[in-house]
Amino acid sequence: MGGTFGMRCGLPAVLLCLAALLCANLLLYFYLDALYQDTNPLSAHTQCPLRHFKVGTMTTCVPWLQCPEIRAEVRRVNLIGQGAVKKVYLSEWRGQKVALSILSSEQYTDDFLHGLTMLRGLQSAHVVMLVGACEEDGVFVTEYHPLGSALTLDATLALDRYHWRNSWHTRLQLAIDYVAFLAYLHSSPVGIRVMCDSNDLHKTLSQFLLTSDMRLLANDLDALPEVERGRRGVKCGHHELTGDFAAPEQLWPHGEDVQFSDEAMPGYDEKTDIWKIPDVTRFLLGSVLGSDVIHFHLFQIYTECKRKEPHMRPTALEVLSVYRSVYDSMIETQSQRDRDML
Repeated sequence: MGGTFGMRCGLPAVLLCLAALLCANLLLYFYLDALYQDTNPLSAHTQCPLRHFKVGTMTTCVPWLQCPEIRAEVRRVNLIGQGAVKKVYLSEWRGQKVALSILSSEQYTDDFLHGLTMLRGLQSAHVVMLVGACEEDGVFVTEYHPLGSALTLDATLALDRYHWRNSWHTRLQLAIDYVAFLAYLHSSPVGIRVMCDSNDLHKTLSQFLLTSDMRLLANDLDALPEVERGRRGVKCGHHELTGDFAAPEQLWPHGEDVQFSDEAMPGYDEKTDIWKIPDVTRFLLGSVLGSDVIHFHLFQIYTECKRKEPHMRPTALEVLSVYRSVYDSMIETQSQRDRDML
């Protein structure tokens, strides 16, 4: 009789545990579904009117800062980056952290102003937010992102604070952000543009910022020449390019016996950016669990991106469509596994 009574008392407890486990799995499923279903989150760009900004803890959008405000209210804190064209300082404006870019040398004035023009013309969810500019002083101000460039990705995801984000979801989303920027750049409000500061992987990654919510934003826009159909094409600089990262049409075509000549070097178009997509994607995906499956699904589009004839390569928009399809397929597969566990 005592055994029967124990069974009667134990049965509700078992059912209660099973119900709790079921609820926990359901909560986990809905959490993952909500976390990964949106590959295009709302940004301040879409919340603010044209030529306005909102950064940090700001709750309302304000017009871009002009020379008087920048001179009087933007305070330099410390140097955080330096290149041939500009120096970048962590700065403060009305209690908000911002990045202040200052022209390094007058010999690069044209490059600096080109970058500023592109920054103004390409403001969107794909590009770092402009806070203000003063051309006569050779400065502009942008939103500050403490993680720095995409070069810090592996080191950032190794930190305790971000280690839980080191997953195929995060990394594939970063690759989608990269391709989405190229798709935007190749049909932008300021014409068809080519990423010329992308002659090697390190340089390419340095053009993008990594945000605290693990997204990519284009940041360095100093070298984006325009492709004009029917013309000769563009050239990325006046020196010979070498290596496997550059597209075949960017390499000197006349052999080692003929000395390089900028005048004799043919131009090219935005399909040079397409050639580089697989190499950038491989870095962004890393070797996390699931990355091998993603590479398998992307193998065909990788092959198409690496076609020697530029006109045979897909457009960035076509590549983006494939990447998003693979992302959705991976999410559905994971969700199905989660449902099967319930």
